[in-house]
Amino acid sequence: MLATTASGQSAADKAAVDAAKAQGIVGEQSDGFLGFVKGGGDGALRAAVAAINGGRAQVYREAAQRNGVSPEAAGVAAFQEVIRNRIGSGEYYRDASGNWVRK
Repeated sequence: MLATTASGQSAADKAAVDAAKAQGIVGEQSDGFLGFVKGGGDGALRAAVAAINGGRAQVYREAAQRNGVSPEAAGVAAFQEVIRNRIGSGEYYRDASGNWVRK
């Protein structure tokens, strides 16, 4: 059985996405989800991004229910309060205007 984090992502999915972030293929979005900066990656990478985004969606739904906000608002708050601070130098994020920015 693969190791998973609290959001349900496997270690393999995390490793694939981390490598793609370092290569500028995948980045963080201001809505709290991962997105493709360029291209769409191969099937395994697309599956890893989908799995992680699915886990994040579940976390955001649970946070929204606890806090009386929409899941979308929970995702935006997660980006602003947690994810943005974890973006590494040279990695990409999509700002609220929809532009990819390199940190």
